[in-house]
Amino acid sequence: MTRAEELENRLSLLVKFGGVVTKETNLTRLLGLIAHQVEEILSAERCSIFLIDHSTNELWSKIALGINRTEIRVPVGRGIVGHVAVTGLPLNISDAYKHDKFNPEIDRIIRFKTRNILAVPLKNVNGNTMGVFEVINKTTGPFNDEDQGILQLLSSLAASAIENAQLYETLSQAQLETIYRLAITAEYRDQHDTAIHLKHISEYSGLVSWSLGLPEKEMENIKYASPLHDIGKVAIADAILLKPARLTPEEFEEMKKHTLYGAKILCNAQSHLLQVACKIAASHHEKFDGTGYPNKIKGAHIPLEARIVSVVDVFDALCMPRVYKPSWEPEKAREYILNESGKSFDPEIVNAFIKVYKNILEIQKMPDSKTTLIPGITKELHKNHF
Repeated sequence: MTRAEELENRLSLLVKFGGVVTKETNLTRLLGLIAHQVEEILSAERCSIFLIDHSTNELWSKIALGINRTEIRVPVGRGIVGHVAVTGLPLNISDAYKHDKFNPEIDRIIRFKTRNILAVPLKNVNGNTMGVFEVINKTTGPFNDEDQGILQLLSSLAASAIENAQLYETLSQAQLETIYRLAITAEYRDQHDTAIHLKHISEYSGLVSWSLGLPEKEMENIKYASPLHDIGKVAIADAILLKPARLTPEEFEEMKKHTLYGAKILCNAQSHLLQVACKIAASHHEKFDGTGYPNKIKGAHIPLEARIVSVVDVFDALCMPRVYKPSWEPEKAREYILNESGKSFDPEIVNAFIKVYKNILEIQKMPDSKTTLIPGITKELHKNHF
């Protein structure tokens, strides 16, 4: 490739880089895209993007391509990226093993050989350092001044996209926490283990959605909307909701109305997530054979989101003690789900549930502190399981 062709190729990649990073709002995916693009543009073996965690005064990297996305944490001020974060100045090292700030221990652990390193600060629009770009092992020799200039340009282009993704993630977490608190309001009146139940419904719904092969966004919507399935219980009288015995036919008819109340609470929401929650709240007690409530709809007429939550809600409810029954063993609850395939439950959903049943048991055995409704942690769980 001639010099002119090389420059033209780099310019084309830079234009592509700008187009790609401005469209992605998911922080994890964005960091992965940036790392991959930077590797290609600078002909490097590896790119890691470190962001500052001000709560711990550390730099962390979710993306370390070639190391199976292992998270790395480095104290600010220590090592190469820590030094760049503190000084705000780039560092171009032609021979890593001769540099006093290089730590060869990581190479030994991951069986990698670092030859050369280029690290530049990642600065926001106010000029404050928010992280560090580090590229390792240029395939055609050490990094030069042109590479350094390009990486600094890339870091400035990436900084605003990363800040936007961080803001989006913060807002998303705030929305999810609000939904979770709202769900607890409905549930805690008749359950002592509300938080565990809601987290189980969320995690199980996500797993089954994954097993069905649904798109990631659709899977996330079902996962995070599912805790609101019983929000309509806030309108049910304590005398019925807390009755430690079988309900009379009249009382059961009143209890059924929690699906209608839930739909009224959530309907006409502008948020797509709450629109999904509305479908779930309204229809999660419908049965596949048309014998459920409130509308006795059947089969594919029942929203997919509700068909998924119907299975996991019944399974978890059976496995937990209630004022009117003891807890079931998971295998007994599993057999019930299988026996109701084609009757209460969509056979396709049941099959998807069975495929991830072992993963569901793992979540079920976790202490409460190990399950969460916050995005990111559950993605790690899915990544480790599958």
